[in-house]
Amino acid sequence: MEHLASDVADTVLIRLAEPHEYPAIGTLSHAAYTNDYDDLSAGYQEQLRHPESLLPSYDVWVAADEQTGELLGTVSILRPGLDDEGRIGDDELYFRLLAVSPTARGRGIGKALTVFALGQAAERGSARVVLHSGDNMLGAHALYTKLGFTRRTEREMVILHDGRTIQLFTFALDL
Repeated sequence: MEHLASDVADTVLIRLAEPHEYPAIGTLSHAAYTNDYDDLSAGYQEQLRHPESLLPSYDVWVAADEQTGELLGTVSILRPGLDDEGRIGDDELYFRLLAVSPTARGRGIGKALTVFALGQAAERGSARVVLHSGDNMLGAHALYTKLGFTRRTEREMVILHDGRTIQLFTFALDL
């Protein structure tokens, strides 16, 4: 399945990642997150480097330049019928690990990937799209808010990861 995102400055093709691309997706994700956040734990950085570890629960999608094939961004979408350990309803689509290459910033890639996730939710007949975001990810929060997502504080959580306490905000958009 492919989706052409023509509302971005460059023509971007959003498609399922191919297995041989996982190392490049890991490098892109790691670069994107460490470019913006200097306090990521070693364990989380390792997760970012290995998108294949999300299989079989998630489909990993990429945004690629249609002409050059260069990977510009990625997002992972929870597969239908899964509930992320009871946190996601059967009428909801959940996505995570939205990342845009630092060299592709400002081209609308993050927006295109988020809009793509909304389209996937509509195709599935989902009532809502849900995501979690770290409390310090202000750029991502601004994008989600601009697209109509609202914080759902009643669904937020604090997790312990690598000995650190992390506040996860929950954003949702009712379709």
